[in-house]
Amino acid sequence: MVRAARWLVVAVLVFGISRSAAAADTLGSGAQRIVVFRENVAPATRVAIASQSGGSVVRELRLINSVVIRASSPLLQSAEAKLKARGEVLKVVDDPRVNWLEAAPATVAEVGWPSMAEFLQGRLKPSVDEPAPVGGQDTPWGITRVNAPAAWAVTKGKGVKVAIVDTGVDFDHPDLKAAVAGGWSAVDKENPGNYKDDNGHGTHVAGTIGARDNGVGVVGVAPDAALYAVKVLDGNGSGNFSDVIAGMEWTVTNKMAVVNMSLGASRGNEALQAAVEAMAKAGVILIAAAGNSGGAVSFPAAYPQTIAIAASDSQDKVAYFSSRGPEVDFIAPGVSVQSTFLGGGYKSMSGTSMAAPHAAGLAALAVAAKGLKDPEALRTVFKAAAEAIPGVPPEEQGTGVVDAAKAVR
Repeated sequence: MVRAARWLVVAVLVFGISRSAAAADTLGSGAQRIVVFRENVAPATRVAIASQSGGSVVRELRLINSVVIRASSPLLQSAEAKLKARGEVLKVVDDPRVNWLEAAPATVAEVGWPSMAEFLQGRLKPSVDEPAPVGGQDTPWGITRVNAPAAWAVTKGKGVKVAIVDTGVDFDHPDLKAAVAGGWSAVDKENPGNYKDDNGHGTHVAGTIGARDNGVGVVGVAPDAALYAVKVLDGNGSGNFSDVIAGMEWTVTNKMAVVNMSLGASRGNEALQAAVEAMAKAGVILIAAAGNSGGAVSFPAAYPQTIAIAASDSQDKVAYFSSRGPEVDFIAPGVSVQSTFLGGGYKSMSGTSMAAPHAAGLAALAVAAKGLKDPEALRTVFKAAAEAIPGVPPEEQGTGVVDAAKAVR
């Protein structure tokens, strides 16, 4: 009865937090719009037309021929009507602010039974702090499962540019200091060079992709890849669609070979879809987390141009939280994955967010070994190198688990 009572209180708190978050998202969606113009309209003209509508232009998204406007609700409605009447404007799209990090629920086995004080302090999370490995370097189970060490005699991903579109990266971490080659922030408009992680999610993702093979801590799938931190989410994991699209644009402009997006929303929109299509047209390989709802695949993973990754555990079981559907392309380790975390630390976390970077690291190895130039070429290589988990339907695992050694042959 005591435990049931505790969970009742926890449930009330969780639903209360969720409703507050939903309210914040509604306010965000009313504050901004993405104005999509025809291709033949010059960037300066786009800005001028949007400004004349009465809204304030807060960002340009040249990748998708767009600008972002912001205004109070009554003024925004008027501005939207004026813009839709212009022949130069194709459409006006919502720009909601959402939390893109839908983490897999914590299990008692991972975090134990929390006290109410611990819950209120944010201790109920799908992760557990891990001490740094003592006296050497650990190879996390997921790195072994995708057979990455067997590929390292051929390549460790040197020279391949991999962008992590996320919460930023702790580039001072001992395992990442030599790996992070640069980055950009859509969050800090005053200082776009401030891409330091203030959440931990992006740092964890970075370690799985490319933690250095330096004899300490952990090692990633592609330990010689060049990592780029593209910060599109704040410390809470939230951001507008336009923030995420701006990060996607940066990856195209800066000629990234592979992009990892361990983030997702329950719905997409025309602007996000256009950005995914533009990345594919530019030859950028986009790896995306399938989502943690246990239901439909999230966005952008649901778009056909992305490579959507589901999550499995160390027993080759599909994670209960892993989203599923015909959009799933492959499956990778995503349960109790140890990787780098803030402040030079390490943490074990679960989610398709942890599965996607295994695939991004594999993509870096394949690009380095074979000089692949576009997502469809990588998809072909991955399919040839993947092995299906017996008894698991394709909508839960796609083609299966990619073997690194086969991918670099």
